[in-house]
Amino acid sequence: MTDEQLLRYSRQVLLPEIDYSGQTKLSRAHVAIIGLGGLGSPAAMYLAAGGVGKLTLCDFDTVDLGNLQRQIAHTTSSVGQPKVESAKKTLTALNPDTSVETLQTMLDDQQLNQLFEQVDVVIDATDNFPSRFALNRAALATKTPVIVGAASRFRGQVTTIDPRNDQHPCYACLFPGASNETETCSASGVIAPLVGVIGSMQAIECVKVILEIGTPLYGRLWIHDALSGDSRIVPFSKDPECAACGKKDHEISTAGAA
Repeated sequence: MTDEQLLRYSRQVLLPEIDYSGQTKLSRAHVAIIGLGGLGSPAAMYLAAGGVGKLTLCDFDTVDLGNLQRQIAHTTSSVGQPKVESAKKTLTALNPDTSVETLQTMLDDQQLNQLFEQVDVVIDATDNFPSRFALNRAALATKTPVIVGAASRFRGQVTTIDPRNDQHPCYACLFPGASNETETCSASGVIAPLVGVIGSMQAIECVKVILEIGTPLYGRLWIHDALSGDSRIVPFSKDPECAACGKKDHEISTAGAA
């Protein structure tokens, strides 16, 4: 690192869990962020500010006025622009050390697999179950960790999925019977700072996974209630009959491949 970079990241380098070697590891990491809205904005900004070397931003949408109450990577002048380009401009201004790539498209399963194979960690900042299940499938197919966040009204949650360990549950283990219909902030509303809390927690989990420090939220769902100020952790286990990662699914896949 240069002297300027050491100064920029000095508060992290001071931490014994990170120090110089950890900061160097962050500078070599590649993270994909799927969704540049309320959760993806703070997650991307903190990862860029903290020195993650490369970010790939994925979102097919454009910025509208109703986004600006909570999606802090965008400004009034961004209205009408692709979210990925607006966010890239913000991140580049925040930290030119971070390389930013953009994908302004809705990725299918094959494209998701190709993207996941290129990155170290994925931030799932989507807002519906079908998208989260698609990212979960790609995570399982490529053995890529995914940090999943969700927020609505005054409550949010985060968990970390890591298929590199076969004993860890996947997202479908947590929500096996989830409907394609899901409560979104566009329909139910959301308090602006809540998405900052949840997106920031996703960024923290991402750093922990990259640096292999602390205790990531494997098999644990962190739930935060902004109205009461209460937070709690709900453990969940791998489901042997899970349609996505269970033994039954594995046997079917193996038989099909044969």
